[in-house]
Amino acid sequence: MAVGVKDVAVAAGVSVGTVSNVLNRPELVSPRTAERVQRVIDELGFVRNDAARQLRAGRSRSIGLVVPDIGNPFFAEVARGAEDRAAEAGMTVLLGNSDESDQRQGAYLDLFLEQRVNGVLLTPTSDDLAVLHRLDAGGMAAVLVDREDRGGAFPSVSVDDVEGGRLAAAHLLAAGRRRLAFVGGPSSVRQVAERLQGARDAVAEVDGAVLEVIERPSLTVLQGRAAGEALVARDAADRPDAVFAANDLLAVGLLQALSFGSQVRVPDDIALVGYDDIDFAAAAVVPLSSVRQPARLIGWTAVDLLLKELETPGSADSVRFRPELIARASSAAVLDS
Repeated sequence: MAVGVKDVAVAAGVSVGTVSNVLNRPELVSPRTAERVQRVIDELGFVRNDAARQLRAGRSRSIGLVVPDIGNPFFAEVARGAEDRAAEAGMTVLLGNSDESDQRQGAYLDLFLEQRVNGVLLTPTSDDLAVLHRLDAGGMAAVLVDREDRGGAFPSVSVDDVEGGRLAAAHLLAAGRRRLAFVGGPSSVRQVAERLQGARDAVAEVDGAVLEVIERPSLTVLQGRAAGEALVARDAADRPDAVFAANDLLAVGLLQALSFGSQVRVPDDIALVGYDDIDFAAAAVVPLSSVRQPARLIGWTAVDLLLKELETPGSADSVRFRPELIARASSAAVLDS
């Protein structure tokens, strides 16, 4: 049978109210009494009923975070940053992985509403923000993560992905590469579409430059490897001389296919640039050039905005970071030319 507050009170020889104060307002209890109650709690194995406390308080000490792919190291770093800031505020982060599914996203948001979390951080599965309006109607604050609300209704933390795409393509074009390919997808993902737009803008400014778009169904290592194998199968004259991948997972897969057991050399034959600058990028067999996003800072800032919104509704602004190109060996031939 579960041990309750009354059991602790009887064993410690104090009132139920004193036990409650030890758990929730220890500053109101003398150190000697608090020590005795805590000792009984440990001996009896008492576990506080946080759900009941949440019902009384109206909110929990938790923040909900829903990302599209926790297997992507970028979103893992975003979650780490969110945890760091939440811990400073005495809160915890409940993490949900939508896997780009509207149904799974909705299930997590329903759960967070039921659990009365303090607020929600969300990287939505689409540009349809009706789910956020539903949270707002339920009295729950929300912040968009790695996505900007163009309508300005919700605070957000994002990165200028058009600029990031332009940086990647310009880096390759500056050294004379003219047959570029963009590997990414699906195009319905706003970040992918904006990175492609930036690359197109850069290519349009250079006479004779072309950009081939190779769309993949997802942003994974396996999809990158499939794209790389398709490039290796082409005649050398039909291959691009540079590839910009929409994220580093794709780029790692491309690098594997291009580097192992083929006649294609990276960066000599095909220069390669990824996006996100995950830890794997620097540790790849050919260190990967990449467009860096401040992933951990994005998560930290998202929680900070949520805390401001909780304190003063309508006060939180949106934050947009600028990306940075990190050049490594996968485009070294570009740098040396």
